[in-house]
Amino acid sequence: MAECARRGLSLLEEARSRYESLQISDDVFGESGDDSSENPFYSTTGDSNSDNYTETNTGDARAGETRSQSCGPPGSVSNGQAQEEGWSDTLQDFSVPHYQDTHGPTQKMPANATAMDFFQLFVPDNVIQNMVTQTNMYAKKYQERFGSDEGWTNVTLAEMKAFLGYVTSTSVNRCESVLSIWSSGFFSNRSIALKMSQARFEKILKYFHVVAFRSSHGGSQGLYKIQPFLDSLQQSFSCTFRPSQTQVLHEPLIDEDPVFITTCTERELRKRKKRKFSLWVRQCSATGFIGQIYVHLKEGPGPDGLDTLKNKPQLHSLVAKQLCQNLAGRNAIIFTGPSITSLNLFQEFEKQGIYGCGLLSTRKSDCTGLPQSMLINTEAPQQRGQSHIKMRGNTSIINWYNKGNFRFLSNAYSPTKEGVIIKRKSGEIPCPLAVEAFAAHLSYICKYDDKYSKYFIFHKPNKTWQQVFWLTISIAINNAYILYKMSDAYHVKRYSRAQFGERLVKELLDMDDCSPTQ
Repeated sequence: MAECARRGLSLLEEARSRYESLQISDDVFGESGDDSSENPFYSTTGDSNSDNYTETNTGDARAGETRSQSCGPPGSVSNGQAQEEGWSDTLQDFSVPHYQDTHGPTQKMPANATAMDFFQLFVPDNVIQNMVTQTNMYAKKYQERFGSDEGWTNVTLAEMKAFLGYVTSTSVNRCESVLSIWSSGFFSNRSIALKMSQARFEKILKYFHVVAFRSSHGGSQGLYKIQPFLDSLQQSFSCTFRPSQTQVLHEPLIDEDPVFITTCTERELRKRKKRKFSLWVRQCSATGFIGQIYVHLKEGPGPDGLDTLKNKPQLHSLVAKQLCQNLAGRNAIIFTGPSITSLNLFQEFEKQGIYGCGLLSTRKSDCTGLPQSMLINTEAPQQRGQSHIKMRGNTSIINWYNKGNFRFLSNAYSPTKEGVIIKRKSGEIPCPLAVEAFAAHLSYICKYDDKYSKYFIFHKPNKTWQQVFWLTISIAINNAYILYKMSDAYHVKRYSRAQFGERLVKELLDMDDCSPTQ
């Protein structure tokens, strides 16, 4: 008994150590936490399960030598039938090869580096100068066609930086209309309004372009107006930071601000157009740094034939391959939601030295090749934390019960290894290591997104390419803040994310006083 107690305490200490290394709260399933209310990977209701998606509880199963003898739920196929399919209740230990890469920032920034210095790792002067050139070209062509605009003069580099600063300020002040800066209302800001007149800002906004004209060999790609910028941003993300071994594929929180929506009138909501694109990212689960982005247009032509796919799991599988194309041979571990998780994808990734761990849903996942006995919910009452595992090769399918049935697919963690889930109310629940890892990493990313999506640029243009542009600028600013926090500059002046944003706005506007509001 004493030995069991010591073993349980050891598991708990190891789990807490893993959680602390990820800066994760111990309430990973949000049983009572407010921060779990909008989290798509939490579950707080008794009838939740992995088929309902808007949740992802993770739970338990005592692994080890006893698990290999576990019995399937009532109605499951026999061991012989499972082995005919290649799946067996006999579990074997294995380990993922060592991560073949270092992680962290690729260059050391000086202690006196400014917010602008970090931002320009992703959006340097030459990229902004290109916006200047393209905007002036578009203004000239526009006026040749529709008549001269006497109030227009060519924009300069300094003005373009100020223009970016004004729009970025909406992420700090959380006002949807950037023109509020020059108003006399609550969101007015006289200190920065004096740097440029509202009339001049509106002229630049009218003609602003990243790519003024379609290239003769650019085809009909819907994002041609910002594709060079997206390519540049992708390259800078890869060059400035190397992610940790564990990464997450998901859609970040980019929907409307819930506070704004609740104050909108019905007429205003009807006028607002739905987004015509979806944005997927590959995000480091240890830091929150977004290393890869993928934009999929919901209408019109798209690359790789993605626009022709009506089957969502197939579409999301191709998106996952696009996001992970630079990870081959590194032994990275990718965490996925139900729409991406599939046996075929994980097997294909494993051949490339990429390993997966994901939540399964019989409604949202591609369940091809998985044993049917593991996809059927048992009607018999189950104890919280009870689990059943089948294995084929190094791939495990896990059934775990916690106020509902949850299923996981993994080839990244040995099914014989134990983990533990820590909950504030119900204490510690032993679980397979894959379940603990999924809960820890996905919870961190969800909390990260919930926090930092509040600092996304609030300016909402009508054109899709402009929406994508400002969204990716927001991601670049958040990435810049992450690098700032990992640098010596953070130890000189510990700016919060809001203060970092204020400082960046003032530096873009070239204001003498760049200290943030305290």
